[in-house]
Amino acid sequence: MSDRIYLFDTTLRDGAQTQGVDFSVADKVAIAQALDEIGIDYIEGGWPGANPTDSAFFDNPPKLQSATLVAFGMTRRPGRSAENDPGLAPILNSGASAACLVGKAWDFHVDVALEIPREENVAMIRDSIALSKDRKGEAMYDAEHFFDGYKANPDFAMACVTAAIEAGARWVVLCDTNGGTLPHEIFDIVREVMKVVPGDRLGIHAHNDTENAVANTLAAVRAGVRQVQGTLNGLGERCGNANIVSLIPSLTLKMGYETGLTPTAMTKLTQLSRLLDERLNRQPNRHAAYVGEAAFAHKGGLHVSAVAKDPKTYEHIDPETVGNHRIIVVSDQAGRANVLARLKEIGIEIGDEDKVRRLLEVVKEKEHQGYAYDGAEASFELLARQTIGQVPRYFQTDRFRVMDDRRTNARGELITESEATVTVKVAGDQIMRVAMGNGPVNALDTALREALGSVYPQLGQMQLVDYKVRIMPPRHDGTGTDAVTRTVIESADANGRRWSTVGVSTNVIDSSYIALRDAYAYLLYREGVR
Repeated sequence: MSDRIYLFDTTLRDGAQTQGVDFSVADKVAIAQALDEIGIDYIEGGWPGANPTDSAFFDNPPKLQSATLVAFGMTRRPGRSAENDPGLAPILNSGASAACLVGKAWDFHVDVALEIPREENVAMIRDSIALSKDRKGEAMYDAEHFFDGYKANPDFAMACVTAAIEAGARWVVLCDTNGGTLPHEIFDIVREVMKVVPGDRLGIHAHNDTENAVANTLAAVRAGVRQVQGTLNGLGERCGNANIVSLIPSLTLKMGYETGLTPTAMTKLTQLSRLLDERLNRQPNRHAAYVGEAAFAHKGGLHVSAVAKDPKTYEHIDPETVGNHRIIVVSDQAGRANVLARLKEIGIEIGDEDKVRRLLEVVKEKEHQGYAYDGAEASFELLARQTIGQVPRYFQTDRFRVMDDRRTNARGELITESEATVTVKVAGDQIMRVAMGNGPVNALDTALREALGSVYPQLGQMQLVDYKVRIMPPRHDGTGTDAVTRTVIESADANGRRWSTVGVSTNVIDSSYIALRDAYAYLLYREGVR
């Protein structure tokens, strides 16, 4: 059997079901592109027609280099043909290259929830998969509650699976939908299924309700399945899904399987994990396996002494393999290797040791202030290049003022208008501009670009596509008086290229200005303006 494992990421659908998670279209595009960049085989974009966000995403899907974009949906309804089912139509008409359809595999659900004959359920699976394969070229069947269904009635569960295979499904995905199955059960049941369906046609989709989603997935792979489904950082409904960030290095580094990730792509796992948290505007889990800030952190005493002699004593892999780094808590060198690795990734070589030391000091001071560069790579690159004198000061903002006016207009409607006034020095001239905007940040952005546009027309192609604010907790004094605001702005140019910048200040408008300033500078530097 092939040792190639196909990775199927469901973050954009399963992850969106997490309590407190609400992806924007910009979020979905950025996450899909990041997954594609590292070599994920399949990216499930969501359910076309189920909600406005997913529909908008599939109306203008991102351009992927190697991954297959998958539309999720449900098998046809009882009593309808697949060709005339209004639920299937948006999936089959979407811009996705493949379809993954969920259908019942537990007779209890068919009898009690659907209240239809079991034969009709099997026919629904067969008809829907056959049409999906005909229309999309690649079709998959998510066998919902498969393991519970198999334990209750193996013949019916297998009838559902074989119907999908006979209809042309490339993959049949065995789902532990309520997360209640344990690894030894997963292994044994998969072995039984493989007596009928080969492992290179089977996938595993595990939920984490018993904290066994990753273990269940690895057990299924050991039993023979060759597609694994999971989400970034284990996002998902209830207790989450299998964490694909943990699965990838476990499959490759521990079990020796091949995936679509090269060793270079593997080093981006930590960055990818933290990118998701930044987009969700939440703190990363410091203790996450492989990629957490504390995953390779060693404090004083015997551990530090042992690691100094041989890191393998307390580290199960080289941290840099997954893009992480070792932290010796008592050392002032923590993070040095990580910063240098990131410089290498963006093509910056600093031969001067004094400049390296200065950059490290600046990064540490910025992080102490509240900056985080994992989701704002453009700001980090600017910081590095400015430290070594590669980026000029394109303009100087002498002052700005932003006002909000909440009033009743002539039609008796309550409205809020934002107005920004800026004074900048650019190319030896002092320029003042006033602009209105849809909110204070938009007004500030509009006024700044009007002031700079005559000198830097390149800024006209730039647009802001996302904006996030997080109030950072007080640092040390416990009074709350030193709490700061972190703003992350995502920008795009006319060619669809995106970059993110970060600003930190006690004032939300000021932190937004800092992020805007970096966004302009990054575009100008990238366009060759010196």
